Amino acid sequence: MPSGLGHGRDYLPAAGRDAFLPGYDLLTRLAGMPKVYERLIAEAQLHDGHRVLEVGCGTGNLTVRVANAGRRVEVVGLDPDPKALARAQRKAAGLTGIRFEHGFGEEMPYADGSFDRVLSSMMFHHLDEQAKVAVAGEVFRVLRPGSSLHLVDIGGEMTYSDGFAARRHMRGHHSSGNLGDSIPRLLQANGFDCTVVASERHRLLGRLTYYRAVRTT
Repeated sequence: MPSGLGHGRDYLPAAGRDAFLPGYDLLTRLAGMPKVYERLIAEAQLHDGHRVLEVGCGTGNLTVRVANAGRRVEVVGLDPDPKALARAQRKAAGLTGIRFEHGFGEEMPYADGSFDRVLSSMMFHHLDEQAKVAVAGEVFRVLRPGSSLHLVDIGGEMTYSDGFAARRHMRGHHSSGNLGDSIPRLLQANGFDCTVVASERHRLLGRLTYYRAVRTT
């Protein structure tokens, strides 16, 4: 999940705080995230030979699912949290074509045009506006022309009717920056052709919205 928010130790751990990390995977299952991961993978339309990057991979739940998706792909999980990465690496034991690397979304350690797909799950709402712009620019840079970012996060056209969590997000500092057309506008400003693929009410998270952003040049 959460990616780097800057340099050094100024990032949000996968569970919000290091002390919560042991229970993080249980919480994601209770929140129904496995279905969200499967949908995001399906939308990415992976093909044999693709190189795939997950930004803000946390404990590796989505990255490992990509490796197990039945395609011969190379998948990399990037995250600044060494404790989360250690858990991710244990999950990937015995799998081929997968690796986890320490790094920040604002300065990815990859060459231009390195990947066919970039995935982002529940990370973007943790970033402030400056970090969002930096991450979007880096995603654009590491994608090959014609390739795409597939992102799911809290946000979109959220209303109070989406429940208690939605009302909290609408008042929150970071998550409110995901609402409405904020994410499409940001991605388009960074050179992407962005489409809202789907948006659905979530009983615990308010509203989840899926985006596809293509690097056209």
